[in-house]
Amino acid sequence: MPDYKFRTIDAKGKIRNDTMVASNPMELEKRLSTMGFDLLSYKEQHKAAKISFRSKSISRRELINFTFHIEQLIKSGVPLIDSLKDIRDSIEYSHFTDVLQTVIDDIEGGKTLSLALAEHPEIFDKVYVTLVRVGEETGQLAVVLNDLAETIRWQDELVSQTKKIMIYPAIVSVIVLLVVSFLMMYLMPQMLPFIKNLGTEIPTHTKVLIVVSDIFVDYWYIIFSLPFVLIFGLKMLAKNNSRVKYYFDGLKLNFWIFGPLMTKIKLARFANYFAMMYSAGITVLDALKISEDMVDNLVLEASIKEARASISEGTIISKSFEAVGVFPSMIVRMLKVGEDTGAMDDALLNVSYFYNREVKESIDKIEPAILPILTVILGGIMMWIMMAVLGPVYDAVAGVKI
Repeated sequence: MPDYKFRTIDAKGKIRNDTMVASNPMELEKRLSTMGFDLLSYKEQHKAAKISFRSKSISRRELINFTFHIEQLIKSGVPLIDSLKDIRDSIEYSHFTDVLQTVIDDIEGGKTLSLALAEHPEIFDKVYVTLVRVGEETGQLAVVLNDLAETIRWQDELVSQTKKIMIYPAIVSVIVLLVVSFLMMYLMPQMLPFIKNLGTEIPTHTKVLIVVSDIFVDYWYIIFSLPFVLIFGLKMLAKNNSRVKYYFDGLKLNFWIFGPLMTKIKLARFANYFAMMYSAGITVLDALKISEDMVDNLVLEASIKEARASISEGTIISKSFEAVGVFPSMIVRMLKVGEDTGAMDDALLNVSYFYNREVKESIDKIEPAILPILTVILGGIMMWIMMAVLGPVYDAVAGVKI
């Protein structure tokens, strides 16, 4: 499907230049007219000349809105093609508009919705496409899309809550680093001649402060660049070495304060998606196979793979997860309840609800606790600097005989 570079004018007389994917010039003019623009000129771009700086992905909020809108339209009896066209024409033009046009063309060419969505994995992941396919096969597409919208909305809330507790410590840490850098690089060099001229013996903690100040003055570029270089280097190392990534993923699950919180978030996501896939009719083995790529942690991924292999050999689900030794006892108990009652999806949703509530409660507890901890750290640094600077002054004054 060709890309068209076009020039339009709106009702206010504003000229606009952009590109858009369309089947033909008539389709291009029709779509622009629907958006309130009059086409002035257009030119089909050759594939070799296409250069796009738009992001190929979309925000989670956009995906939620799309899923909700298409679910409502299908539920109301609007044909699928018309539903997609309505959504395409109702949103502001972006890369996603072109994606929707491609999906529409693929469906008109004979593909199913799931196959058309699978052509855009940067937007619609494997879980999304698989559940849409199940909805098509069972005739419950609207129900599956509704569950998907709720699940993505829930996941967006978890991400927002996680960012909420990370932003404040990051800001305070930067402020602490800037204050310490100012004291070490500006204040201490000015105080150092005065301290040396006092004629008293310099205490050990003052000598340490002088050394630290010299390091900041001489190697400030290393100190400020080291965190970024270290993070980038570790990311590249983990990306190219699965053993290193496995080790760091294990550390993430056990890291002080934030490790257990991230573990609960990942387990809640796993339980929620597993329950949704199971209730949609996907087999346990297939649901676990899809879940392996979803947890985004090699330790949990290996544990799910091990449990799946055990289940495929005939071991019951709860025993398989218990033998792995990674998943908490509550998940194992709820899986056993699901096996006994035949309501595995309800049991897993209970796990998801429990962890989701625990995450919210943990965030509510962590956030107020961070302020005093950071205050104590900053106060301790300031006290050390003041004692190191004023200690020799006090000793010199105390040694003066009147």
